Amino acid sequence: MTRGTRTQAPKLEVHLLREGIVESTHSVEATVCDARGRLLLVAGSSETTSFVRSALKPFQALAIASTGTLERYELNDKDLAIICSSHQGMVEQARQVFNVLWRADIEPSALQCPIPKGSNSPLQHNCSGKHAGMLAVCQQRNWPLNTYLRRSSPVQQLILSKIAELLAMPGDELISAHDDCGAPTYSMKMGQIAHLYALLASGNTLDLERIVRSMTYYPTMVAGVGAFDTELMRLTEGELVSKSGGGGIQCVGRIGQGMGLAIKVLDGSKQAKYATAIYLLRQMGWISPSVSEILSDTFMTLSNYKRIEVLGELSML
Repeated sequence: MTRGTRTQAPKLEVHLLREGIVESTHSVEATVCDARGRLLLVAGSSETTSFVRSALKPFQALAIASTGTLERYELNDKDLAIICSSHQGMVEQARQVFNVLWRADIEPSALQCPIPKGSNSPLQHNCSGKHAGMLAVCQQRNWPLNTYLRRSSPVQQLILSKIAELLAMPGDELISAHDDCGAPTYSMKMGQIAHLYALLASGNTLDLERIVRSMTYYPTMVAGVGAFDTELMRLTEGELVSKSGGGGIQCVGRIGQGMGLAIKVLDGSKQAKYATAIYLLRQMGWISPSVSEILSDTFMTLSNYKRIEVLGELSML
């Protein structure tokens, strides 16, 4: 995994300022890897572990992209984008999830993700696309639908094998736990998470390339208008693929360059992870000054009285 023996450097520090006075402080770790798994840049420690949470969705989608399920049910890139999404439950997004289920001849009642508060259908849950994709694979393979969230289910074992293959490690070495939506997620080192996103962005396999294409062609499906992932991918026009996860996780891949960035805000702050991503992407030259300014106006200037600043830098290894 490492290019040298050094795997850590000073953490980044994020300040939430109210009229210029520090109101809260957040510690952040970040790692950049290439597609061979070599550590390139680090803040904090590349050995820090975290659950990947929803940033794992593009790799969970390998189950549907690699099994002929898309072709069997005539699912398109827009369907694949919603399968990779943490959407906002908007009508268009819920309809896209329904389309996946309808084409696979599955009732929405088969979804085992929760019904969001104030909603009336699991289709509106932000993870419903991922669940629909898992169910479609089960339908295509004649696997049971009612047990698709169990770690021992064939679809979850398939997902685990795909992730383990990418990381070139035994799957049983990955620690799993259930995410808030009920599906398994995995705990990984920051270097491993960054490596996955470098592979995603590398275009080395047709399945990963199609997943990236779906996300960058249909960024509004992946999150929603005004959401960080959607706006970053929309503004960079196919140069970056981006996916947030709960617990302070933010991941970005530089498409065609085979480089991945993984960010972890230690206290889980959503505001801090977006600000850190903008700061680091600008520092590395992955976004232009104009894109940085647009994103900063939305995600770092919170109001007339509140803004966010990031201190520190990535260190070369």
